[in-house]
Amino acid sequence: MKLPTPPIPPALLPEPKRPGEGNGKVKPQDLAAEAGISAVGWIDERTSLSGAGRWLMFRKIPKGTNWFYTFGSASMFAFLSQAVTGVFLAMYYDPSPTRAYESTRYITDVAFLGEFVRGMHKWGSTVMVVLVFVHMARTFFFGAYKYPRELNWVIGVVLLILTMTMSFTGYLLPFDQRSYWATIVGVNINGTGPLVGPFLSDFLRGGAEFGATTLSRFYAIHMLLVPGALAAMIGAHLYLVAKLGTTAPPWVKAEPEAELTKETA
Repeated sequence: MKLPTPPIPPALLPEPKRPGEGNGKVKPQDLAAEAGISAVGWIDERTSLSGAGRWLMFRKIPKGTNWFYTFGSASMFAFLSQAVTGVFLAMYYDPSPTRAYESTRYITDVAFLGEFVRGMHKWGSTVMVVLVFVHMARTFFFGAYKYPRELNWVIGVVLLILTMTMSFTGYLLPFDQRSYWATIVGVNINGTGPLVGPFLSDFLRGGAEFGATTLSRFYAIHMLLVPGALAAMIGAHLYLVAKLGTTAPPWVKAEPEAELTKETA
């Protein structure tokens, strides 16, 4: 009795021919597309990012979702805009008491597109604060802070505080008369807080009085400390949004299942 021939392993089978192969008509765009697919597959095989992407992007959206739900994405876009423009501004800015104002003036008057980038950063900070407030108002009035999203609400409050801190510390950096005296007033107001107020005021000033250390401290907080905390909190915020989903508007009521409302004989 003759035994059947064992099947050839898939790894030893010849690769399928590309479109046009064999007749000399392989198109360059076909080769480019195949190279791109192979590169994406090579990366995904080693990182398994496709599973995380599907988990993040393909999820259920409640009925009644509208444009009010875009304020969170708009706030994140404003943060990314601030981060990008801030990097370009940091290339020219000098956080020293004797050079800060002149470097700011150089950015505005001399640097290529400096006035445009600085304007985006300056007005973008106001836009980001407004968007975060509107996003939190939408969350509150839609009842999206209730179970099981309480932790996401707490993270949102932390994000609001960090956004205000970012705006406050960045206001001093031009180091002109307005920003100097306004920051002194703001730090003194912080010093009136209970228990931690005086310590917070001394920490921001870098001592008992405004000095050369104050500007560098504000710059470090504005460029390093707060952006890192913001990025971490935004990541946690987005994770919980993807995990828990979003809530339907309060005026949309759940429709009962027909099987549950059917009267039994």
